Amino acid sequence: MSDRRRNPQAVLFACGMNQVRSPMAAALMKHFHGRTVFVESAGVHKGEHDPFVDAVMDEIGIDTQKTRPKTLEELEEWEGLNFDLVVTLAPDAHHKALDLTRTLDMEVEYWPTPDPTLAQGSREQRLEAYREVRDMLLMRIRKRFSRASTGNE
Repeated sequence: MSDRRRNPQAVLFACGMNQVRSPMAAALMKHFHGRTVFVESAGVHKGEHDPFVDAVMDEIGIDTQKTRPKTLEELEEWEGLNFDLVVTLAPDAHHKALDLTRTLDMEVEYWPTPDPTLAQGSREQRLEAYREVRDMLLMRIRKRFSRASTGNE
């Protein structure tokens, strides 16, 4: 594994709508590795800001209230897509990212992640689905980027 792939300097988290999974992952990554890695998130389509994300991230001391969904195209126009690694969290984002590798030099990893917006039931049951996704992403980020850490955890 190349050093750039093992310890990327710029990571993009991508999902379908950039409203739940990729903003959660980006916020977690920024919290633990934001001093050493540039982190962004985007979606194939543009969703709406999700207050359940704010609620479950606030439970662990991470503020996501100012995040706003954006598409990969918007990100490319505003900042460019200069990422060493794209972590995709949904099938449509994975296909889009693989398509981008035709013209951009970036690694792509697929982390299949459930969509908590599909959860049914009470508010607490729905929040629990979001917590499960948050905790799953936290474990994946800690495992994948532990070598990139500089004691920031």
